[in-house]
Amino acid sequence: MTRGARADYSSRVIVVETQRLRLRWFEARDAAFTLELINEPGWVRFIGDKGAKTVDDARRYLETGPMSLYARFGFGLYLVELAATAEAIGMCGLVRRAGLADVDVGFAFLERFQTRGYAFEAATAVMAHARRDLGLSRVVAIVTPDNVRSARLLRKLGFRNEGPVRLKPDAEALDLYATSI
Repeated sequence: MTRGARADYSSRVIVVETQRLRLRWFEARDAAFTLELINEPGWVRFIGDKGAKTVDDARRYLETGPMSLYARFGFGLYLVELAATAEAIGMCGLVRRAGLADVDVGFAFLERFQTRGYAFEAATAVMAHARRDLGLSRVVAIVTPDNVRSARLLRKLGFRNEGPVRLKPDAEALDLYATSI
């Protein structure tokens, strides 16, 4: 468990809480929600098709993605839920990626929860966690050049566009944003 993270009464690892949101580690039982999220049109368009068509596929994605990051680095992508109801609405967190020198912040929300300020609130909390609990001083983000909404959010969070980057030589060029925290 990372410094600052705590287990609540149901043994879920809560990383950070805000007035409206709770960010916690994903668990295998979050597979149905994950299946819905990673098949949203915005996810497929801007992040990519993960090929998950069943709950078992989504569970494998969680196990090899976010959950494996917790074991390897002590941080990763977190499930974002409404604090009042515990309804899952998205994900936001930190990723250590091959091809990037710095830790990368990422976020995605179900379409029906977008435009309510949740992404800004969650990302702000994750950035504070990165600085306070993980000791990071710089965080980056990558977005496709046509992802105008995510780029706008990154600028609102204080990120600056540092130009194009490719995670692999034959991969598409992405815009690299960065900020000191």
